Amino acid sequence: MIYDGRSEARSGPMRNSEIRMTTQLTRHMTESDFLQTAEGFLLAHEAAHNLMLSLAAGIARGAMRFDAASYMATVEQGGRVVAAAMRTPPYGLVLSIMPPEAVAPIAADVSAVYPDLPSAHGPSVVSRAFAEEWQRITGRRHQRALAQRIYQLDQVTPVSGVPGELRRATLADRDVALAWSQRFYEETAGTQDPGSDERALGMLGGQADRALYLWHDGRPVSMAGYNGPTPNGMRISYVYTPPELRGRGYASAATAAVSQLLLDAGRRFCFLYTDRSNPTSNRIYQRIGYRPVLDGDEYVFEPRSS
Repeated sequence: MIYDGRSEARSGPMRNSEIRMTTQLTRHMTESDFLQTAEGFLLAHEAAHNLMLSLAAGIARGAMRFDAASYMATVEQGGRVVAAAMRTPPYGLVLSIMPPEAVAPIAADVSAVYPDLPSAHGPSVVSRAFAEEWQRITGRRHQRALAQRIYQLDQVTPVSGVPGELRRATLADRDVALAWSQRFYEETAGTQDPGSDERALGMLGGQADRALYLWHDGRPVSMAGYNGPTPNGMRISYVYTPPELRGRGYASAATAAVSQLLLDAGRRFCFLYTDRSNPTSNRIYQRIGYRPVLDGDEYVFEPRSS
């Protein structure tokens, strides 16, 4: 069963008037403070919140840098965190699982900081509610740009019969890594990403929390990488095979092998994102042990009128 993104009740029923009286938004100035407040809540659904967890922790320990300070907020009801939101400019807002009544205070606070917010993404129910609230308070219409699904793997189903072997990419593979990472982003997001080259090169440096691997069958034929560690998991990313080499099992073999490496290294599980409109990739990942846990959407907002 795929989780729909609504926050779970933690106590007995509460009337709407009581909920409104006890809802409090806090904006956090540092990633460490944000994690101290929100980490327990986020870890209750670690797969759903893997992006926010890895961003906040990466910035806090100096492993990630952005041009501007992050926006981080939590919403509490009766002293319990029930929602979180984060933005690392120039990228859009990331939303957690949350109850409906937490959406409005987050939208109001974000609009005071980022009137030109380009997009927001999170669990499908939540991101849609935020987009509607954003249009209500700003007048800026919204459009769904991405329909994603988050998967989690706890045990790999091995792939057999695929020629080739996995090897870690190095700086000698720079040209392949840069070309394929940009094509990966263009296919998944429908646009170019100015930060793609920097991230791809960062995965070639031998760090423990990120790496890029190539499936080699006489030459590089596919790639799969990982980054974005959370306390118990790691996000698989940059899974790409050139169109002329697809249908031969290379991506399945590479993803399964990289996932197994992470489990063998002590990770309890791996995460990855798929495009819900792509039945082929969704089917491939499920065959190697990935199970769907949450649907998420990204909404983009029209520019402000001058």
